Amino acid sequence: MVRQLGFDLPSRTALGRDAFFVAPTNAMALAMIENWATWAGGKLVLTGPEGSGKTHLAHVWADMTGAKIIAATDLNNADIPALATGAVAVEDVPRIAGDPASQTALFHLHNLVLAERHPLLLTGALPVPRWGLSLPDLTSRVAAATAVALDPPDDALLSALLVKLLADRQLTPKPELIPYLLSRMDRSFAAAIELIDQLDTASIAQKRPITRHLAAQVLDNDTQ
Repeated sequence: MVRQLGFDLPSRTALGRDAFFVAPTNAMALAMIENWATWAGGKLVLTGPEGSGKTHLAHVWADMTGAKIIAATDLNNADIPALATGAVAVEDVPRIAGDPASQTALFHLHNLVLAERHPLLLTGALPVPRWGLSLPDLTSRVAAATAVALDPPDDALLSALLVKLLADRQLTPKPELIPYLLSRMDRSFAAAIELIDQLDTASIAQKRPITRHLAAQVLDNDTQ
């Protein structure tokens, strides 16, 4: 059934393990997350492009470990000793590349968490050598962590992501829509997220279901 027209229903992102679609491009990262107790030095760096599943895996890991999740940009105002009392996931570390105070906070958090024998997960879109951290002691500690990457999606994973994004918005379009979108869209996680947002917005504005015709309209406008 197609969602009833004219109602802007809330998007509810599913972040549990059951909603994580496994493919060759992300299987290694998932295996590392699920085997967190074996991390060398008690820490792991998870990298991958925007929308690749880093936040989803961080939540999967938090469900398993009871970890707290914090954005790196929030560290400077955080209670670091309180955070360090358990497992911690710090998201989007490269975003503090130009923030010495936040880098210092992360350095202290790193040391406290590991001193208390709790695991630490760090995420970022780019490979670690391109994070641009300027604090030498932090840089060396991050570089020493095992790193695992979420690779760009194959057709199977991109299809699953499109279906999930639609389901998060309580949308169930006809099956023919997904192959059509795959044949026309930019092949990236970020593009999939943006495209579904545009389709949902157009569907609500025009009070029409998401069909191939509506998708063609959105895609054609995006390329003009």
